[in-house]
Amino acid sequence: MIYYEHPLNERIRTLLRLEDLFNKMEFFSKKDSAIEHHSFLTALFEVLEITSRADIKSDLLQELERQKQILENLRRNPAVSENALDEILDNIKITFREMLDISGKVGEHLRENEWLMAIKQRVGIPGGVCGFDLPSYHYWLNLDPIERHRDFNEWLAPLLPIRNAFGIILFLLRRSGKTLRYVANQGVFQQAGADYLAHMLRLKVNNDLPCVPEISANKYALNIRFIPAHSGMKNKVYEEDVEFEVTFCNL
Repeated sequence: MIYYEHPLNERIRTLLRLEDLFNKMEFFSKKDSAIEHHSFLTALFEVLEITSRADIKSDLLQELERQKQILENLRRNPAVSENALDEILDNIKITFREMLDISGKVGEHLRENEWLMAIKQRVGIPGGVCGFDLPSYHYWLNLDPIERHRDFNEWLAPLLPIRNAFGIILFLLRRSGKTLRYVANQGVFQQAGADYLAHMLRLKVNNDLPCVPEISANKYALNIRFIPAHSGMKNKVYEEDVEFEVTFCNL
C-alpha cells in the first residue's frame, strides 16, 4: 500500500515540507561524498527559506501547548494507555522547554554565517556553485568528510527542537481522525456537504495500481481523480474502479 497525504491548510503544508527537508538532511548528512554533502546544504537552505517566511517558533509553541492540554484531559479516559500518554506528554514538555531556549528567529545562527550565506546566494543560480565561482566552498567539499560532518552537527544542533516539535505534531495528526473506505467509480470520487473538518487527508491505495490521486478538498466538497501514473495527458482519468481508504486527520 502507498499513502498520499494532502494538507488542507497552510500550516500543515509548511510542516510537511519541513519534514521532507529534514529527512533529506538526515539522509545526506550520514554520507561521505562531496555531492551528497552539497545536497545536504541545498536542503538546509530551503529550510531557511521556509522558516524566514513565518513565525514557525511561535506557531509550534502554541500547538504544543494546545496538544498538551488536550492530552491531559484524556487521563479521564480508561481506554487510553497511561504509559503511552505519559511518554508523549514528557516529549512535549521537553521539546517545549528546548524551543523556549532558542534565541531569536529560527535559523538565525545560520543567517549570521557569511560563508554559508554566500553559498546560499549562488545555489539559486544554475551551475552557480562551480569551483571557480566559490573556491572556498570547493575547498570545503574536498576536506576530510569527518570535518564536514562536524560542521553539519554544529549547524543542525540549534534546529533539532524545531524538528522534534513538528515531529510530535505530525505524529499526533497522523494518528487522529476517522478512516473510511470508498470506491472511485471509473477513477472519479466526489463527496459534497461533508459534515466534518480536517487538517489533512491520508489516502491509502494499493501500490500495484498504475494511477495516482489528484485531490481537491475544502469544507464544502471532496473531489478525487485518479490519473494514469505515467500519462503525459493531465486531463486523462484512470478508467477502472479504484478502491481506497481515506483518513480525515484532525488535530
